[in-house]
Order: sequence, then C-alpha cells, then structure tokens
Amino acid sequence: MIKDLEAAIGYRFNNISLLQNALTHSSYANERWHNSLMSNERLEFLGDSILGMLVAEYLYRNFPDRPEGELTRMRADMVCEQTLAAVANRIGLGKHLLLGNGEEQGGGRSRNSILADAVESVIAASFLDGGMEAALRFIQQFILVEVPVTRLHNADYKTALQELVQQKKNQALSYTLVGESGPDHDKRFDVEVKLNGRVVGIGSGSSKKRAEQDAAHAAIEALFPGKA
Repeated sequence: MIKDLEAAIGYRFNNISLLQNALTHSSYANERWHNSLMSNERLEFLGDSILGMLVAEYLYRNFPDRPEGELTRMRADMVCEQTLAAVANRIGLGKHLLLGNGEEQGGGRSRNSILADAVESVIAASFLDGGMEAALRFIQQFILVEVPVTRLHNADYKTALQELVQQKKNQALSYTLVGESGPDHDKRFDVEVKLNGRVVGIGSGSSKKRAEQDAAHAAIEALFPGKA
C-alpha cells in the first residue's frame, strides 16, 4: 500500500522507515508506543523549514520585480495549511496516515491541519533519504505548479499587520501565547497580539504560528476595517 504512495509522489525511498515515520501521527505514536517522539512531528519541523527556504528561493529568482513584502505574502500563500492539504488530497496521503483511534473516529484523515503537517513531514523524509534534490523534486511537482501571482487566497496577516502599523512611526507589535489546551495530538493555542503594549487582537489555532496569524487577522479587522 505504501508503494502506491511512492508511485503517487514519484519517488522510491531507499529507507522506507523514513516515509513510515512521516505518516505516523502523534495520536498513533502515543497510543502504540506512549512516545510522541516516534511521531512525524520532528520531521514536520524540518520539512517546514525546507519548504519555506525552497519556495523563497524560487520566488526570489523568478519574480525580481516584486518587493519583499509581496514575496513574503506569496510564499505564505504557497505553504499555508489550505495549499498543503490540497497537495495531500491530490496524492491520496490521508488514507496512508497512521492515526490513533480517537483521531480516526474524529475524521483525522480529512483534517486540513493533519494533512498539511504530513506533507511537510514527507518533504523532510524525502530530504533525509535523497537529499535536497529529492525534496525539491516533490516541491516542484506539487507546490510550485500554481504560483499566486495576483490574488492570494491565504494572506500573511502578520506581515500585513506589520506593514499597516508601520505607516506611523514608533509602533511596536508583540505576540504572546496566553493559552494552550487539548491533548497532545489535537492541541489548541491561544495568542494575543499587542500594539504598543495594548491588546488589539486574539486568535487561536492548531499551532502557535496559526494562532498568531489568526490574532493578526483579528487585529487588522479591528484597527483597519476593510483591509483584512
């Protein structure tokens, strides 16, 4: 069955255990081995960085007329949860995931956050198995095929908020984690964003990064109506 996934992504692993690790959600690792370190979370961490760097390099080389802020928003759109979940659905990644019973019953195979994290894990597994060339091949085949040149469907709200507040001098933004809840396999994070020490937005998400984006979105809606 895992050979079907290799065929879908167009890469055969030398070390198949890397791909198996990339498919192992923390809920399965906790139920099976009582050890979240055996899940794909560490691969996800690595894959996120590899993906961001390779997409940034592509945009830098191919859009020399775009300013830094626009390149940042384009990259955010290309590596966002929605985009990565669509890639996962395209290659049928969900059916290959190893999930705990609770996550299985809760529809984890179709949950965007789990699918997106698994894509980042597969990118990292490809990198560890075949080097940067293997990771780049995956990204070229599935992510660089549709570059958001005009309309961005998932804007980088943190960057947008930073640009808006900087229209005035001496403006300071800060993000603070104020809450964390849920089991290890389904965490929720709550974040406040402050402008000059005053709370201007509160957000939540399945990761700190997503919670910060949600808080920034809320701040834009509150401070700059119509700009979000």
